[in-house]
Formats: sequence, C-alpha cells, structure tokens
Amino acid sequence: MAIPGTAEQSLPAAGTYEIDPVASTVRFDTRAVFGLLPVRGTFTISHGRITVAESPGESSVEVAMNAASFESGNQQRDDHVRSSDYLDVARHPEIAFRSQSLGRSAEDASLQGEMTACGVSQPVLVTINSVACEDRRITADATATIDRYAFGITKAKGMTGRRLKITLEVVANR
Repeated sequence: MAIPGTAEQSLPAAGTYEIDPVASTVRFDTRAVFGLLPVRGTFTISHGRITVAESPGESSVEVAMNAASFESGNQQRDDHVRSSDYLDVARHPEIAFRSQSLGRSAEDASLQGEMTACGVSQPVLVTINSVACEDRRITADATATIDRYAFGITKAKGMTGRRLKITLEVVANR
C-alpha cells in the first residue's frame, strides 16, 4: 500500500531525514471578528526530522516551530498573538509535534501524534496528502486542524477563531 501521491516503488528509503527549515512551510488559516474575516499566515520550522523505518508503521516525525515566527501580515495582531494572551512566546518559544504512529489505508495516510503549545500537550491527527521521493530527499504535503482551546489559548472567544487549519509543506534531506 503506497502513501497517497506515491507509487509503492517510490517510497522513501529507510533512514533519518533532517527537515530543511528554509525549504519547508507551515501555513495556517482561521477566522476572526465573529468568523467574518479570514486570517492567514505562517510559522517557521526551527528543526525536525523524519525517521523512515523498514516497517513503515514504525516511522516517526519530530518537528519544532518557532512560536515567535507567527506572521499574519498585521504587525499589531502578530505582536498580540505572540503575547501572554495567546502564544506567550517568552515562556513557550517552541510549538512541537511528535508522531506516535503512522496509519495507512487504501485511501490515505495519517500521523497520530502529540503537539505541545503553551506548555500543554494534546493529541493531533495529521493527514498526509502526498509524499514525493527523489534520491535523498522527501517532499510531503499534509494538513491538520488545531483547536486552540484544547491548548488553553482561550482569549477573545468569538473575536478570534477557535480552530486553525494547518497546511504543511515539508522538505527533508538524508
């Protein structure tokens, strides 16, 4: 069974792949002002690795994002989100994800894992949309939906979107 978007023969070779923070992108989409206005932006990846095991189900992902890299194109909003009202980047400089299992079916693949933000860890499901392999390089696209309330980030209920759709474009090299 192949990971979505790949042929069985193009699955990545077993080994450790370091995530390239410059080539990788973490985007988010949410809503603000009682759900009327879209808010889009990015985070940067600090570091991470993908470990591809001989048995694909034993593969793992670890990644850390720089919480202070929150960028939505509005400096006042960005500064407020970085403050103790939301991400509290002075006390919690990283947002981390560590997978616990890789699930695969005929239709899709997903990583079940744990995300830690603001000192709170919660389960998160990351859906893998596609994986491309080329020599010693993996490129993967994935999505997840995050409920900020689950992480204790509850400021401005109604004014600020509760859920964020995260889109990941990750490049990793062996």
